[in-house]
Amino acid sequence: MTKLTGRPGEWDGPQPPLDGVTVVDRGGRHAGAKGETMSTIRELLVELTGTVEYADRIGDDADLAASGIDSGDLVRLVLLVEQRLGVEITAEDMEELRTIGDYERFVAGRTAARTSGGV
Repeated sequence: MTKLTGRPGEWDGPQPPLDGVTVVDRGGRHAGAKGETMSTIRELLVELTGTVEYADRIGDDADLAASGIDSGDLVRLVLLVEQRLGVEITAEDMEELRTIGDYERFVAGRTAARTSGGV
């Protein structure tokens, strides 16, 4: 199992290429059941929690903190998103990122802005 060291920019696991965000069905179910691809954010949650079941049961619009993710894991999720997807997340951004859907929209918006010459 790979592990986050806790220091920004340091990751001791493999760096698989992640080509953006693939949205799962709006019911929040994980890929496999219907041959869909698990969203990148869900993949990171599975890596973080060590369980696919968590990603299976949480909906796209469910508050992550209210669904059992502690504040330390939320910080680690932000670090994973930054490292794996190359998106900078500020403290102000973190206040707005509460759900899987929030993260997916944020990453998609930043990725689109970057590819179109924006941010």
